[in-house]
Amino acid sequence: MRKDFGAKSWLYPLPVLIIGTYDEEGKANVMNAAWGGIFDTNMVEVCLSAGHKTTKNLKAKGAFTLNIGDADHVAACDYVGIVSGNDTPDKMEKAGFTAEKSKFVDAPVICELPMALECRLVRITEEGTVIGEVVNINADERVLGEDGLIDAAKLRPISFDPVHNAYLVMGEKVGDAYQDGKALK
Repeated sequence: MRKDFGAKSWLYPLPVLIIGTYDEEGKANVMNAAWGGIFDTNMVEVCLSAGHKTTKNLKAKGAFTLNIGDADHVAACDYVGIVSGNDTPDKMEKAGFTAEKSKFVDAPVICELPMALECRLVRITEEGTVIGEVVNINADERVLGEDGLIDAAKLRPISFDPVHNAYLVMGEKVGDAYQDGKALK
């Protein structure tokens, strides 16, 4: 038996994406956005409203970073989503975040978060969806596995649970993609 809930914005997983931008004076700003993900092979999309400082910064600079929220920084990631850069210009400092300039785009990489996608703005749709081209992905060496690639268990990315308004940690391996299904052929 199944239970109906009606139309909701419920989907699992919703990555916690901390969007980094610079304003026109070069000051770093971040915000938490859970409605985003991969759009195409080298493209991402994030749903933002026009009133966000981040949206204004994106239009001015044409670049942004998607820093992956992790279990070690839940409170800071949540904080930058519940206060606005329009009203709290020092929210990065209050969150304990510092930034360094991306080598590839005119946007900040958040030093404390171990993984970032560096993106060039492609367009903002009429509905407010930001579409960006990923030009580089960087990761702190502490989250790399023996193979030199990102290890999700070390990264410990968090996901937003829209049903219970919670953050969940991800990283447990339960199978091998493109392999396990072969047993059913």
